[in-house]
Amino acid sequence: MLNQFQTRSDATGHPSEPACPGWWLPSSQLSSHGNSLSEALRQVTRPLYLVNTGEAICAKTDGSALFGQERPEGGLPIMGQASPCLPEKLGDAQFCRDLGIRYPYIGGSMAKGISSAAMAEELGRAGMFGFFGAAGLPFAEVEATADKLSRTDIPYGFNLIHSPHEPDLEDALSRLYIDKGIRVIEASAFLALTLPLVRYRVHGIHRAADGAIVTPNRIIAKVSREELAARFFSPPPEKHLRSLIAAGEITEAQAELAAQIPMAQDITAEADSGGHTDNRPAIALFPTILSLAAKHQANYSGIRLRVGLGGGISTPAAAAAAFAMGAAYIVTGSVNQACVESGTCEEVRKMLAETRQADVTMAPAADMFEMGVTVQVLKRGTMFPMRAARLYEIYRTYGSMDEIPAAEKDKLEQTLFRNKLENIWQDTRAYFQRRDPSQVERADRDPKHRMALVFRWYLGQGAHWARDGEPTRKMDYQVWCGPAMGAFNEWTAGSFLEQHSRRTVVSAALNILFGAAVQTRAAMLSCQGIRFTPEELQIQPLETAKIKEYLR
Repeated sequence: MLNQFQTRSDATGHPSEPACPGWWLPSSQLSSHGNSLSEALRQVTRPLYLVNTGEAICAKTDGSALFGQERPEGGLPIMGQASPCLPEKLGDAQFCRDLGIRYPYIGGSMAKGISSAAMAEELGRAGMFGFFGAAGLPFAEVEATADKLSRTDIPYGFNLIHSPHEPDLEDALSRLYIDKGIRVIEASAFLALTLPLVRYRVHGIHRAADGAIVTPNRIIAKVSREELAARFFSPPPEKHLRSLIAAGEITEAQAELAAQIPMAQDITAEADSGGHTDNRPAIALFPTILSLAAKHQANYSGIRLRVGLGGGISTPAAAAAAFAMGAAYIVTGSVNQACVESGTCEEVRKMLAETRQADVTMAPAADMFEMGVTVQVLKRGTMFPMRAARLYEIYRTYGSMDEIPAAEKDKLEQTLFRNKLENIWQDTRAYFQRRDPSQVERADRDPKHRMALVFRWYLGQGAHWARDGEPTRKMDYQVWCGPAMGAFNEWTAGSFLEQHSRRTVVSAALNILFGAAVQTRAAMLSCQGIRFTPEELQIQPLETAKIKEYLR
């Protein structure tokens, strides 16, 4: 069963037997059979004892144990032990209570409805939390989805992405979420705290009868930089509170209360993720943000600052590592896009199921193209990253579309746009006349901005073609994806989850959480000097029904 025990050394330097921490006694049924170690680890609701029977070291999940006492009659030496470890106990219990969920697990938002309403519903029903990916969708579609989810009795949230080039849209979404009673949003890609974000956070703030400050609206901020985390752990900026007072949206008394709360009680440290990312390593980023939370904690009474971890989490080992570092919760993204409930097409799900960790790269972002911001995307099976990078290179080189050399312009029109650039501009112009006329006014004055809007047309369409499965545009699919997708595929190879058609957000989530609990129990034994064979530590995905049996 066990590969070996790590032994201690005595005063002479010679190896000695491991100390016996206690004694194991059989149950009243006199059960003497032992489980395989891998099976015993999976019985996460029961204590696990490694017992020396005199003939072998056996894993026991029944009986009782005595510690710190003389050997009782019939007692067998315990060589190692692991406590019960339920998935719902891995993170912060108060975080789960605040959100009304069982498990410290969040399905993060993916733009253009890829993290769909169906995904949020399924996660909510399973005792987890899902965000609807509102970014990049027409306002009417976001509003309709808000109405739909408001009729359910499950916990859910919506995404609010920073829109530096469309501030009116960010403002409109903030007001929509307030009007529809959406109590939790995931704030992502923010470079600074904006008025719409502050408005949402402080709306309805008041004191309860016991004097506690009540904030109906909660922000879970997704950040990858210390300075931004510090802003979210701080109270709302005074200038924004003054603006809201002047507009009659809050009172002076409410502003005083707002100065005593953090913009976000919960921050997700976003490591190397799909889409917008700084490609930060989780093992360096998370402890830094956690330390920052500890420093800001002294500023608040009755509000506990918490840090979760997202980016790169798609296996039990990654989840267990996150919780071991102190994560209050974990956030998954890329892995959910490959599940049947996601808002993307079947072809993209197939592509994601074949992805390896090296099959991702960075490409220019459509929403922050002019700023040089990039997003992490899939490169296998598509030419989008290379073509998007070429567009940004041209944008930086020339002052307008008229300055692009004729040969280069012809190539763009034949391969990327499949249309004359002037025709693309007319379509783009009509789009922004409806969505944000100020963009058209600026483009009429600034030919370089006009070029940027045309190039952003291609970047934005790449995401739509991928989501909708446009067969003639497969080489132009923009698929947001991080290396977590490759890790998930490697882990699930040979199991039922290898088939993309059998991947559901709940089956993936339960396997990650349950596997993390198993991995944590193994870590407990490892700290006691127990060493395992690779086979004993292999955590294979299980059908949902089987996991529920173990959790009874």
